[in-house]
Amino acid sequence: MAKPSSNPRFWSQRVTRESNALDLEPGVFKLASPRAVALSLRRSALTSARRKADPFRSAMSMLNFYINRAGKTLPSERRQVLQAAKAELRRAFGRAPQRRAA
Repeated sequence: MAKPSSNPRFWSQRVTRESNALDLEPGVFKLASPRAVALSLRRSALTSARRKADPFRSAMSMLNFYINRAGKTLPSERRQVLQAAKAELRRAFGRAPQRRAA
């Protein structure tokens, strides 16, 4: 049986650090501009040996994971930057913006 971590409250930090998703650059989610966040995630996704999916999916997955885990504690200004980073990430990978069904 696996031993529970010493502080289960911060499991998402451990996932970000140790998962097979990406090797992230330090402070990527604290960068000021959406473009800087997207380009950093793109660099990480393209160079990471730990990812399992294609680079775009890995980068978008890590961005969504961070936004979702921050939840209500994420300030609205920071949330806006990270949400805008999704569009920049799509642009950086040459993906068309998603269309929503009406």
